[in-house]
This record gives sequence, C-alpha cells and structure tokens, in this order.
Amino acid sequence: MDLKLLWFAAFFIWGLPLSWYRSRFRKLVYATTSWTINIKPVFRKELMAILGLASVDDPSFVRFRNFYRFYLIVYLFLGLAYTYFG
Repeated sequence: MDLKLLWFAAFFIWGLPLSWYRSRFRKLVYATTSWTINIKPVFRKELMAILGLASVDDPSFVRFRNFYRFYLIVYLFLGLAYTYFG
C-alpha cells in the first residue's frame, strides 16, 4: 500500500466526524439549536471557549470542550506527521 494513500485514508477517516463535532461545539458556545450557526462567521467566542478563556453555562460543555480539544490535537499531529514523514 502506498504511504500517501495511507495518510489520505487516516485524514479522511479522522476528519469524517469533524463537521458534526464543530457544529455541536458551536451550538454549546453560542447557546443555540439553530443550524445557521454552522455557516455564520463568528469565531471570537468560539476561539475563546476552546482556549478556556470563556465559560459556558451548559454542564456538558467542559467535557465536550476537552474531547474536542483532543480531537483537534490528534488532527494537528496527523498533519505534522504527514509533513515530517510524508
């Protein structure tokens, strides 16, 4: 199996749930259930929340934020590994 195909498969498989996770995170941060939050370019509060500089009154927020951070860090490491080894 070609190494580039393996990297593509890893990015593809790991990236499949990204839009769902980001949507759920944004809905928690902006306290809405509307789907339009996914297409609005509002990033400041979202960025502050992922860095832990903003708090959200939802009890499940901290747990999901930590999971989302882990997910994004693994995505970052996949990218760095591809750059280094690819």
